[in-house]
Amino acid sequence: MPATKIIFKGSQGHDLAAKLDAPEGTPRAYALFAHCFTCGKDLNAINRIARALNAEGIALFRFDFTGLGLSNGDFANTNFSSNVADLIAAVDHMRAELAAPAIMLGHSLGGAATLVAAGSVPEVKAVATIGAPADSENVLKQFGQHLETIETEGEAEVNLSGRPFRIKKQFIEDVRAQSVHDHIAKLKKPLLVMHSPIDATVGVDHARRIFDAAKHPKSFVSLDKADHLLMDRAEDGIYVARIISAWVSQYIE
Repeated sequence: MPATKIIFKGSQGHDLAAKLDAPEGTPRAYALFAHCFTCGKDLNAINRIARALNAEGIALFRFDFTGLGLSNGDFANTNFSSNVADLIAAVDHMRAELAAPAIMLGHSLGGAATLVAAGSVPEVKAVATIGAPADSENVLKQFGQHLETIETEGEAEVNLSGRPFRIKKQFIEDVRAQSVHDHIAKLKKPLLVMHSPIDATVGVDHARRIFDAAKHPKSFVSLDKADHLLMDRAEDGIYVARIISAWVSQYIE
């Protein structure tokens, strides 16, 4: 079925652009997806995951974080905490208009935000991450030589994935104040950790740290030849989609 476009209010009061990929008939469950840092809801890998979940009767709700994609707001005023809050706002919207998510999925920094947010969503029965860092501070290495400038001057323009973004000091202070590990240890929900051993953006050691911190049931899948964004080879995104759709089926009725 064609995806349904949705607008809902984010944590900072801005209109956020979302999309619902629904299967034919009544969904068996709803899943919520959080995209990677400075990315968006429409990456090809997410499209493949949506189709795979739809084939299992699962609807996927995905959205652009504040200031990204088609969502309103100023990205420079966002941080890791606001991403987590945007996820909770998405949950609240789903709970009111559709159904609360039984599954939460997150890619890269969106995976870390998912690990933090999922613990406060009682309806969630399973959580899965793709290339997620074990700490939000890992994202700072993407700022390179600009990091010192941001800290001393309060902000700087940083080129990320070929696009300029204004980063403020408050972003750095926020990620350094987080403890994703503590949230993982308290999660107490089935967890699937997927990571590539050749991931150059988030090292595979982060997957080990997430896995070690989590309680059982937990699973790890190595994405042997995949890049961080699952863009170099279409088959990597397809494989991830199939694994996720098969794994979550055991946790929903």
